[in-house]
Amino acid sequence: MKFAVVVFPGSNCDRDMYYAVKDALGEEADLVWYKEADLSNYDSILLPGGFSYGDYLRSGAIASTSDIIEQIRSAAEAGKPILGVCNGFQVLLEMGLLPGAMLPNKHLKFMCHYETLIVENAETLFTNQYDEKERISIPIAHGDGNYYCDEQTYQTLKENNQIAFTYEKNPNGSVGDIAGITNKAGNVLGMMPHPERAVESLLGNEDGLRLFQSILTHWRNRHAINA
Repeated sequence: MKFAVVVFPGSNCDRDMYYAVKDALGEEADLVWYKEADLSNYDSILLPGGFSYGDYLRSGAIASTSDIIEQIRSAAEAGKPILGVCNGFQVLLEMGLLPGAMLPNKHLKFMCHYETLIVENAETLFTNQYDEKERISIPIAHGDGNYYCDEQTYQTLKENNQIAFTYEKNPNGSVGDIAGITNKAGNVLGMMPHPERAVESLLGNEDGLRLFQSILTHWRNRHAINA
């Protein structure tokens, strides 16, 4: 399986994502500069964290208007797995692939520590290696991670099982304790916590590795490839 890690000006978690796939997962990965990208030959697209374009205007807003966005949109429509983490989640929101918006953390402070997440839906292509309601430990690192949507959107997310992860102890004020959501089709996931920073014991734990293993398992099953 081949992953594209899209790099914008200001991305700073791209190497973390690259090595999570290359070393921990053992699959192919390329760092793809947003201006020169051809995503047609990749099986999955990863949007890493950081501060794309310095978070000017709004986090993820300027990146969401760049030329590569139409390729990402086309890949999503084709059913390819798209993962946006932290700033990548913000980009997915700004480009409209996921509903809602990001506000500053409720205490208006940047936070960087481990949080306990609850797996709300273990049947997505990103979570099939977890158990339903399993508690996992994944680090966060954000200043604008307060997920917001209106009540109607929130009810729709619940009804469609689009809430993939929630916080056990909501650190940022997110509606419904939401830490990660999928699109209705289930092939696009945005999450604020960083699974790529929890892929081996040296980093603290391996809870994040199973997210990448879930993507790989789905892809192999879909392509009838034996592990």
